[in-house]
Amino acid sequence: MERFAALIRLLSRISGVFATLLIILSIIVVCQMIFQRVVLGQSTIWQTEFVTFALIAATFVGAPYVLLTRGHVNVDLVPLMLGHRARIVAALLASTLALIFCAIVLYQSVFWWHEAFVTDRLTSSMWRARVWIPYLSIPVGMGLISLQYVVDIWALLTGRDMPFGLKPEEGL
Repeated sequence: MERFAALIRLLSRISGVFATLLIILSIIVVCQMIFQRVVLGQSTIWQTEFVTFALIAATFVGAPYVLLTRGHVNVDLVPLMLGHRARIVAALLASTLALIFCAIVLYQSVFWWHEAFVTDRLTSSMWRARVWIPYLSIPVGMGLISLQYVVDIWALLTGRDMPFGLKPEEGL
């Protein structure tokens, strides 16, 4: 299980790099779009749609990295008031509920992506992009974040990680 956990953590880091690259690429495309519209006086066709898809993909694909680094918003008042054992229970409950939610979204998004893929659905814009490409970010992101939750739950159960990042002696 240790190797599996290391692999998932590596994939989560790679997903963070990929999400960062998508955001940087979006910034470059927005700058190009502004230059094309304002300086060259030309209309744009694909840029707005590309940036929208890229930022949504960055959100889903980057989510496992955010979970790995505990970069999400965390209200720690209740965990600070709890004892160590109660923190473990609360963290396990929260992670399990989040895992169930992500697994449901993953399950549904695979069908959604597959339908767009087999029907070769295109966007209604002039760009006519294949929607299965940006849709793929949802099952990929949800699958990887689900695996990251499994690793986090395993780390809590085996004592390799502390609940909410708090040491046993920390509290109010």
